Amino acid sequence: MKNFRRLLTVFLACCMTAAPQNAAAQSPLKTSSSVPPQVELMYVKGLRYLQNAQKPDGTYDGTYGREPGIIGFCLMSVLAHGDDPNAGPYATMVRRCVDYILSKQNKGSGYIGDSMYNHGFATLALAEAYGMVRDDRIGPALRKAVALTLTAQKKNKSGGWRYSPDATDADSTVTGCQLVSLFAARNAGIPVPDAAFERGLKYMASCRNKKGAYGYTGPEGPRVTLTAIGSLTLSLARLKTDPSFRDSLAYLKKHLNY
Repeated sequence: MKNFRRLLTVFLACCMTAAPQNAAAQSPLKTSSSVPPQVELMYVKGLRYLQNAQKPDGTYDGTYGREPGIIGFCLMSVLAHGDDPNAGPYATMVRRCVDYILSKQNKGSGYIGDSMYNHGFATLALAEAYGMVRDDRIGPALRKAVALTLTAQKKNKSGGWRYSPDATDADSTVTGCQLVSLFAARNAGIPVPDAAFERGLKYMASCRNKKGAYGYTGPEGPRVTLTAIGSLTLSLARLKTDPSFRDSLAYLKKHLNY
């Protein structure tokens, strides 16, 4: 779980650096800025590695190679590159990823995987795929996944999320993950009530100290990665003019090691 949490913070921190000015109307994975040739070459090499290393069932070797959240990462990396996901060079990889994620969803509850980390990232991947990948199963699966996320929040007295759908406490990493997935789902056309965002952002604010830095379950012990997650949720909520966002950005600029 600790290593999975590290993957989360790295991923969301990367999203934070790429989030456009009107991020609530766009995917956090897409940016209009030009990509240097060297970066494009690295990206393509990475995609080819993922394509060649993928097993027929859509999984990979390693400790986390069968986690639906990790498969979601792989799917999003392809979709973000801009190739045709249905007939392009990575179409088989896309299909395998989608098939695997859907196979790990509980048909009754909509829960994907065995933790809210997996569920959140898999939901985010389905939201990114919805409307891009020709697969009639994605829409219904995404709606069920979003419904599970919203139900889990209603059960949670803090207004956030943690490892289990039945959790009554929360932390900024799992909550940040769910908020990003809900923003993506709403952008894809899935109804998400404003109250869900308001409650989630309120919990995130409870983890932010006076300097704009975020901690794990409260303002104590702030970290750069957690602050990136908190800043991303504010960006997606179109709150980049809020003083708290500016404070968080200043904290990141001061503490990031380049």
